[in-house]
Amino acid sequence: MNALRFAHSEYLYLLFLLIPLAGIMIYDYLERNKALNKFAEKNLHSLLAPYKSRLKYIIKSSLLLTAFALFVVAIANPQIGTRVEEVKQVGIDVYILLDVSRSMQAEDIKPNRLAKAKHDIRSLIRKLHGDRIGLIVFAGRAYVQFPLTTDYSAANMFLSAVDFDSVPQQGTDIGDAIKLALRSFKKDTNTKKAIVLITDGENHQGDIEGALKEANEKGVSIYTIGLGSPEGVPIPLYDKTGRKIGYKKDRYGKIVLTKLDIPTLEMIAEKGNGKYYFGRSDMNELEEIYKDLAHLQKTEFGSKKITDFEDRFYIALLPALILLIVEFFITRNKFKFIRKIETEGENL
Repeated sequence: MNALRFAHSEYLYLLFLLIPLAGIMIYDYLERNKALNKFAEKNLHSLLAPYKSRLKYIIKSSLLLTAFALFVVAIANPQIGTRVEEVKQVGIDVYILLDVSRSMQAEDIKPNRLAKAKHDIRSLIRKLHGDRIGLIVFAGRAYVQFPLTTDYSAANMFLSAVDFDSVPQQGTDIGDAIKLALRSFKKDTNTKKAIVLITDGENHQGDIEGALKEANEKGVSIYTIGLGSPEGVPIPLYDKTGRKIGYKKDRYGKIVLTKLDIPTLEMIAEKGNGKYYFGRSDMNELEEIYKDLAHLQKTEFGSKKITDFEDRFYIALLPALILLIVEFFITRNKFKFIRKIETEGENL
């Protein structure tokens, strides 16, 4: 059975304009008659405008209103579904854990560590086909920015909202982020699962060993991407207008340096049965990780029905054009047969 829908149903609200348009046409007709009444007595109208036709005015106005309605339907693009296909969803589940602590504002990777990470995640999302992706942001606490999804447009939208204020509590609680990801994986499917941790690893806290043990028990692999310089760089500070006003200092007035903690990230990747990647400005480490994950056996986690809809806007557009052409060639004078009848009546 064919299903009907409109690709842009919001345009159908334009049909409400038919009411004021009809009102304008009626007002115009009444004003014309009023002007004629001021010019001459009513019994002289037939002499001054012998061919004037109220019927023609109604017909022309009706054709214009109908054509407008059909144009609205055409731009709303009616579509007809011709077949329904059930598509199996097959893939893996990946949670990305993104560090949003202030140290990720360091600019040893241009434009800064967090911006580089968001760019790489966005590039990965564009290449996903069927795999579910989720995002957890963390600093002193961890929060789910968006759960596992195949709605990549929504994922990009939520990713764009991530900044250094996404988590108010500062710190780098990697253990809490890993445990939150493990709890957030869907329990009703046996899909292969992986965690990708993107951080500088500095000032890490929380129960990392306990989180790694739980991940091993659940068969979840953990990959790590380290962003930053092992030598250390200052953390820039900006005002509300985006102007740099200096660098973060400790309580003694010394500039704080943020360093990439490679040993910790290598340890997490090794114990998490994953791999460690050193983040660079000219490389997307997430894509390299995804190539590794692509070798995992993908699992069916559901199915969805897809209806194939075909555009049918022309079924409204063509009649609208025909009505406009017909209206153009219709004069405002009375029909000839009506004039003939009236003339014969006067001659009797």
